[in-house]
Amino acid sequence: MKLGSFLMPSHPPERDLRDAIEWDLQVIRWADEFGYQEVWMGEHQTLDWEPVTAPDLVLAQAIKQTEQIRLGTAGHLLPFIHPVALANRVSQLDYMSNGRLNFAGIVASAPSDHKLFCLKDGMNQSRRMTAEALDIIVKVWTETEPFTFEGEFWQVDFAPGGEFGGPWLHPLQSPHPPIAIPGIGPASPSHVRAGELGYSPISFNVAERIVKQHWAAYEQGAESAGRVADRRQWRVLKDVFVADTDEEARKWSVNSHFSRFYHEYHLPLLNSLGYIPFLKDDESIPNSAVDVDYLADTIFIIGSPETVAEKIADLYERLGGFGTLLVLGSDYFEDPERWRNSMDLLANEVAPRLAHLDGGVSVVEASS
Repeated sequence: MKLGSFLMPSHPPERDLRDAIEWDLQVIRWADEFGYQEVWMGEHQTLDWEPVTAPDLVLAQAIKQTEQIRLGTAGHLLPFIHPVALANRVSQLDYMSNGRLNFAGIVASAPSDHKLFCLKDGMNQSRRMTAEALDIIVKVWTETEPFTFEGEFWQVDFAPGGEFGGPWLHPLQSPHPPIAIPGIGPASPSHVRAGELGYSPISFNVAERIVKQHWAAYEQGAESAGRVADRRQWRVLKDVFVADTDEEARKWSVNSHFSRFYHEYHLPLLNSLGYIPFLKDDESIPNSAVDVDYLADTIFIIGSPETVAEKIADLYERLGGFGTLLVLGSDYFEDPERWRNSMDLLANEVAPRLAHLDGGVSVVEASS
């Protein structure tokens, strides 16, 4: 099983943006130092706790500050940029990274983002725009002949040549950087599409019963397209904190930085989107019971190296196997050694205990 980091990135609203981005870069440098295989960075346009609007610019700096770790956007909000422009930007970044780039394009889900960009039909429009944009991006990356595209939202007349030759920038990686598609809700349409197209699914940190539905949706999509669903492609996102003892781990996560992030921002945000039920392991409990202590007991993975290794192994078995554990990044700008130590222990004390977990494979019989 591989290790990765997922930076939303989240920062308290009062944090100076320069300091916030420098913290993210420090986390990426530590991940590279400790042997994490990948790091992903998200994008939002209007959320005060998620102030990074151009994750690719941060990753462009990270390229020069790291040696081996793969860097990915998870993801670009596809409705808000012309897909040809984004395809060319990502191709350029792939060259700059010497082929260490991953890519994820996601559905824009924040209503405030929809309002800013005048998406009159909200999530329905965002989903259609995302699907159309991804189709165009992959065509730009892979086609070798001129093509036109007449979509609902974008039109493309892509042809090299002309008076000055014209650009035709394919990525360094062939046929393109690895693509992942995140999802959060049960039977996520995003995961169905990932399965259809053969891209990697990312499951956000929600209740285990929902995460299991993510894989079922991915298998459904794979089967419909005659593909093989390989659990080694599956990335599962979790809040993880490791310390020398269980007590210390809870003190420096649930009772400190995790608490502020969830109580002030993440739980109110999820509540506004109607997503709180996705956090419940028991649907009958009231929304008001879902607080950081509840999440610590049901979703988070916190404790000593021994405890965390046992929890991850148990999760792996219950899910039937997955390829990569992604650790949700937290802003420990004021207590950097706490987070650095957690990352170190996870890589050097926990991961060796899990070396026998190879990801597992679930085979979907090809339909043809």
